[in-house]
Amino acid sequence: MQKVKILKPGDTVGIAAPAGQINRQDLLRGISEIKRLGYQVYYTDDLFSSHYYFAGSHQQRAQNLLDLFANPKVKAIFCARGGYGCQYLLGLLDIEALRANPKIFLGYSDITVLLQFLENNCNMVCFHGPMVSKEFALGKPHYSKESLQGCLSRTGPGQRLHFPQTDTLRPGKARGKLTGGCLSLLTAGLGTRYELRSTNKILFLEDINVQPYQVDRMLTQLRLAGKLEGVRAFIFGEMLNCTKSAKAFSLQEVIFNILKGLEVPIWYGLPSGHTSTGALTLPFGVEISLDTGEKWFQVEESAVVEEDAPNLASSIPGLK
Repeated sequence: MQKVKILKPGDTVGIAAPAGQINRQDLLRGISEIKRLGYQVYYTDDLFSSHYYFAGSHQQRAQNLLDLFANPKVKAIFCARGGYGCQYLLGLLDIEALRANPKIFLGYSDITVLLQFLENNCNMVCFHGPMVSKEFALGKPHYSKESLQGCLSRTGPGQRLHFPQTDTLRPGKARGKLTGGCLSLLTAGLGTRYELRSTNKILFLEDINVQPYQVDRMLTQLRLAGKLEGVRAFIFGEMLNCTKSAKAFSLQEVIFNILKGLEVPIWYGLPSGHTSTGALTLPFGVEISLDTGEKWFQVEESAVVEEDAPNLASSIPGLK
């Protein structure tokens, strides 16, 4: 995997809107929070474009993303929000141009499509974590500053992180490269050349506002497609608002019954992506270890590398 350059104080974060339309005030609140973290911010007014329910035409959104990757003064790309639309970009992105300019790319939800694309097609480490118009706009405690900066701004293995409030569905230990994202989007990618690659990986899955039978259906589809065999361990997110119809059974039971024949560790409730508080940043494409019985995980290798080039952020035309 291509590791991306470390994000340092004073570096510039570029804002991308590859999916749904952007609310200006939410975006500006999120930008203020990013500045409080010590970074400069770059964006163009194209973010506020509208085409149906997208933040601009497909060609425009793809080109804006390519421009951010190509801009040497932009050290990281944070997505404004999810929604819908990233699948339209896949055939418009220049894989070689992206491979030539690896950099931090952060988001979740519909951004899962691009995380998988960068990881699998561009061989690039990427990050499942908070977004500008969502968690950054809400501020702490809606995202974990320590997790964000631990992944993006520090080299070397991470600390062992414990989550006693989570649920162990099957105890065990595992180590492997982390991948995954929003369950709905991973399922939607099946049968395409951009589909999930999960063999020998630790698979993180999360979603929002889907009922237990819908989670059942999506996991069953992944299993029938052969995407669950060979997974070393499963981590589920908080699954926010996904338990409304559960009465005599829990969502945890539903998940366990689908996965019970796989005999690997299963963990439930890790707060990343759609979550009520403390959203973690998770690095996809790097080794992690976990113990679901003891309820901890640890990033075993750095997701970022040092850069010797000078910081040129202050010279970006149009810096906001």
